[in-house]
Amino acid sequence: DVQLVESGGGSVQAGGSLILSCAASGYITSRYCIGWFRQAPGKEREGVAAIDSDARTRYADSVKGRFTISKDNTKNILYLQMNSLNSEDTAVYYCAADHNRGCMGWPTFEYDYTGQGTQVTVS
Repeated sequence: DVQLVESGGGSVQAGGSLILSCAASGYITSRYCIGWFRQAPGKEREGVAAIDSDARTRYADSVKGRFTISKDNTKNILYLQMNSLNSEDTAVYYCAADHNRGCMGWPTFEYDYTGQGTQVTVS
């Protein structure tokens, strides 16, 4: 059974930084497309970043240059380094995984597995 557990959310002032982590079960980070999406009140879900089984990355235009997605396959952990945060980044951030190893079609596909989410608030 695939499990994804996020951590690292919290409150930060505009211009600050946060690092989100996602602990994944099994060999998820090395064999799946894994990524982050966010959901803010009253807004559509937004794919933030993804990394495929070959460690190729994809980013939403809204976070390009500010966020960095990475993974540690030895620890099965996914990370999201978020810099220069602003109020528009306030949302619940979800870690997600999909059998689509190459993340083909990102960000429009529906992930197979999703974590419980972690709140990020920028004021």
